[in-house]
Amino acid sequence: MSGTTRNKIAWVVFAFLAIGVGFYPVLYWVTPEPFGILLSKASALLESHLWNIGFYGHITFGGIALLTGWSQFSKKLRSRKLRLHRNLGKIYVLSALLSGVCAVYIGFYATGGWITSLGFIGLGLVWLYTTLKAYLAIRAKDLGLHQGMMIYSYAACFAAVTLRIWLPLLTLTFGEFLIAYKIVAWLCWVPNMIFAYFWVRKKGISLA
Repeated sequence: MSGTTRNKIAWVVFAFLAIGVGFYPVLYWVTPEPFGILLSKASALLESHLWNIGFYGHITFGGIALLTGWSQFSKKLRSRKLRLHRNLGKIYVLSALLSGVCAVYIGFYATGGWITSLGFIGLGLVWLYTTLKAYLAIRAKDLGLHQGMMIYSYAACFAAVTLRIWLPLLTLTFGEFLIAYKIVAWLCWVPNMIFAYFWVRKKGISLA
């Protein structure tokens, strides 16, 4: 298999996962009974209006960010439809910032205690920082910094995908959801950041 073929397959898988998980929050809106992570929440928390705003804001805008962000790495889109690229970029940035703020808030109430909370709050802060830096960089016409920070930003966003890959594997491994969830709060995004670091280095992008 040639390198070009592998890259095309990787791109298709990448887009498929981003789109698939991007639509996942719809289930929370159309399912009448609590399911998924909501099953691990106390009834008092589920009755909190502020927490519900944070939770549904996070998953909804996070889904939009996933659905729009992957396209920003398409060279064909940037070269042939620059206006569409920019408009999708604006939607991504706004969605990521809103979802990130909500993520930090609901992170304080994460299932599993302070270990889980620190993991998800850290992810939210990294996502907010890299997204804002990417936006400010393109406003300052610093294309290199913009591209580098967008790689980091979407790597943080893609934690929604890697979480759903790791969580069932860890649950099967340890036989307990709570242990798996504490680990995945970090495992879903730290390796993504490491991958982004080497990707940025490979592309020769300077973030200084």
